[in-house]
Amino acid sequence: MPHHNLTRDEAAARSSTVRTLSYEVSVDIRDAGNPDMAGFPSRSVITFSAEPGSSTFLDFISESVHSVFLNGKGLPVAEVVKGSRILLEGLQTENQVTVTGTALYSRSGEGMHRFIDPADGQVYLYTQYEPADARRVFACFEQPDLKAEFTFHVMAPAEWEVASNGVEVNCSQLTSDPATSRWDFAPTKRISTYITSVLAGPYFKATDHWSSTLQDGTKLEVPLALYCRASLRDSFDAAELFKLTKQGLDFFNNLFDYPYPWGKYDQAFVPEYNLGAMENPGLVTFTEKFVFTSRATDAQYQARANTLMHEMAHMWFGDLVTMAWWDDLWLKESFADYMGTLGVDRATDWESAWITFANKRKAWAYVQDQLPTTHPIVADIVDLDAAKQNFDGITYAKGASVLKQLVAYVGFDAFVAGSRQYFRDHAFGNTSLNDLLAALSTASGRDLGSWAAQWLQTSGISTLEATISEKNSHLEGVVIRQMAVDPVSELPSPRPHRLRIGLYDFDGGTSAPGGPAGQLVRTGHVEVDVVGDETPVPELDGRTTPALLLVNDDDLSYAKVRLDPASESTVRSTLDRLADPMARALCWTALWDSARDGVTAASLYVDAVRRFAPSETGIGVLLAVLANAASAVEHYVPAAQRAAVRRAFADSAVEQLRKAVPGSDRQLAWARTLADVSRHENGHLDLLSGLLDGTEVVEGLTVDAELRWSLWQALSAHGAADIGELDAELGRDNTASGRAGHATALAALPVADIKVAAWNRCVESKELSNELLSATIVGFMIAPQGLLSPFVEPYFECLERVWSERSIEIAGRIVRGLYPSAQDLDEGRRPEEHPVLLRTDDWLDSHRDASKALRRIVIEQRSHLLRALNAQATGFAAPMG
Repeated sequence: MPHHNLTRDEAAARSSTVRTLSYEVSVDIRDAGNPDMAGFPSRSVITFSAEPGSSTFLDFISESVHSVFLNGKGLPVAEVVKGSRILLEGLQTENQVTVTGTALYSRSGEGMHRFIDPADGQVYLYTQYEPADARRVFACFEQPDLKAEFTFHVMAPAEWEVASNGVEVNCSQLTSDPATSRWDFAPTKRISTYITSVLAGPYFKATDHWSSTLQDGTKLEVPLALYCRASLRDSFDAAELFKLTKQGLDFFNNLFDYPYPWGKYDQAFVPEYNLGAMENPGLVTFTEKFVFTSRATDAQYQARANTLMHEMAHMWFGDLVTMAWWDDLWLKESFADYMGTLGVDRATDWESAWITFANKRKAWAYVQDQLPTTHPIVADIVDLDAAKQNFDGITYAKGASVLKQLVAYVGFDAFVAGSRQYFRDHAFGNTSLNDLLAALSTASGRDLGSWAAQWLQTSGISTLEATISEKNSHLEGVVIRQMAVDPVSELPSPRPHRLRIGLYDFDGGTSAPGGPAGQLVRTGHVEVDVVGDETPVPELDGRTTPALLLVNDDDLSYAKVRLDPASESTVRSTLDRLADPMARALCWTALWDSARDGVTAASLYVDAVRRFAPSETGIGVLLAVLANAASAVEHYVPAAQRAAVRRAFADSAVEQLRKAVPGSDRQLAWARTLADVSRHENGHLDLLSGLLDGTEVVEGLTVDAELRWSLWQALSAHGAADIGELDAELGRDNTASGRAGHATALAALPVADIKVAAWNRCVESKELSNELLSATIVGFMIAPQGLLSPFVEPYFECLERVWSERSIEIAGRIVRGLYPSAQDLDEGRRPEEHPVLLRTDDWLDSHRDASKALRRIVIEQRSHLLRALNAQATGFAAPMG
């Protein structure tokens, strides 16, 4: 199932010719339960207007096209069907085209995905289209600015649940086939093709209702529904999900002052989902990983709430008002990312939403923004392949960070007023950057053109650092230095930052012997506009020199922060005594950035985690720093030091696992970390085996299915488990997640023939679904270099073939996941001379005409490897902590 491209210019030419009015789409999925049926009948009836005498084309990626009728006249299929396009010529002012064909079920999560539940053999279907996979289900004009009303009809087994964007208006059994029913759904309002949706299968369904009294006294009534696979019913916390849904609808309806426009609000949790969620109006889809079948931490529940709020915000930002083309993808994703965090902060009981945003979402953006492929928030998206690659940390998290900064700049009330006007002006239409800026400029009274040019239309991240002069323990000159180069233009690109500088000192309370007394608390702050390369801060002159001077306190701006030497010393010695959780999270981030950038040795970061993570109170922050430390050990610490650093980290994990409060999130976090580190560390395999067979018991720790598979994967990586044991574990957990866990554990076995078989399943065969493919790749990559080095050359040899033969989703997983990233730098050798980097450069040089999307992935993986090797070089030059 190869991917099929569409350029921005082609889309613009088509939308200048055509205006779509309505679709009537029928799909017949009654035989989906038969695995031998690769496809299903699909019928599209499209009404549209056009320039008389003009021509255009439809998009339809199918097994076959049976018929095409344009304005009542049958067209010769062999002549008008050209690959995934259907040519339409001689158009009239008003037109109707009817296309029938056979569309294909998917195992890649694109189009109509079909999943067979291993727990009970039941078949489940759902659709996923963004950015352009509606054309895999029905013939359409596949671009976001050709909105229309959609009416769906679905024929499916009579006992199934079936849903779509619109409200169900009729369901009746077919007299010709009583085992099949036909569902008819109400027409939608004008929406884009990529947010239409169909859900079908023996799903468990829960229902509820939400209502609100509008300002004019009328009542807004919204039916609510939740779906999950029947085998997950016992783990489905529908009451909590309905509670969050109602909190979100209350909040966003009041905030946006535009009544929820989509009639009903269904939310479906579906298997093998490629995304976290998708904002289909009236039928939002989520990954079923949010149905927690094993114990989950509070951070996981908060992440789910954030995703729920993110998708709900899309009902306005993205669905009601949609970008005209994917250049302005940020118009929906940046806003939804910001609004998701705002919704959790203001509408739920969680108080750490912005800390999580600073610690996790912005970290994603910081990584993406330092890659050579980074791009402006308002990106140059020339085609659909480029659009697919831009669902990234820039479009989501950097954009949201910049919007948070914009809110501080124009004021929250003005931001909300501008957003409300934006909805009223462009409801059910399409927009670009200028439309939003106009609304916000009017509401705030500020010209936002300069702000947009500096923040939305440039690339890269600023690094801010304070240089401090002092006299007699008092500040005598603080300057904020800004280092900013646009990696795309390679030009200096300093940006304006409105930020806070916090001064922290010890409060004199109780402390450990031999150090300053008390907790590290904020004793003062100043707000500063950082402009240009250097910004003096005279407001700080004369103040007592603090133990910690924290640039960008409270996380108001988007920038990396380098701690000055004295502040870094304070953080590395007393981070656990920094009382404010946001300040502590920002200091953790500064230490991590320093390690990633090769400024300080990665072993020092691992030391800080071993020392201070046990006292970290925020579970989201704890999970992040533990994951960072595990990554640092395997990628950033030089090989000669790695075994000792890894063993010390694993020992700390065992110690904290035993010390943690029984049954606590912290205990679970340390257990997961031990399993993760033990994929490469063999010092605690007896403990892992004991936890599996019950001979080792840690009070309060539930060794449930998810944790069991993590333990088995660690044992497999060392050859301490065999295929029979793994198969037996699958027998006791024959679920979708169990299959994925088994696939990873099996591929992790350190046996050359097993690695070859795993490679072939991923690269040479198409037997694996999207989720099982990724699970197999993860296991394959858990191995000493000696087992993986034979696959370096085959990797580069297969790239273009994989890209041409697989869908873009599957090809991307293979190209990204199998890149030979686990490499070590020999002491005394320059990172740029590493053989894998040289081989990557050779491939890039000799494949300049390869797909830009493919090249982007390879370039990004090269950048990650170079960063790791540079960090290792720093580790050689620094003594171990």
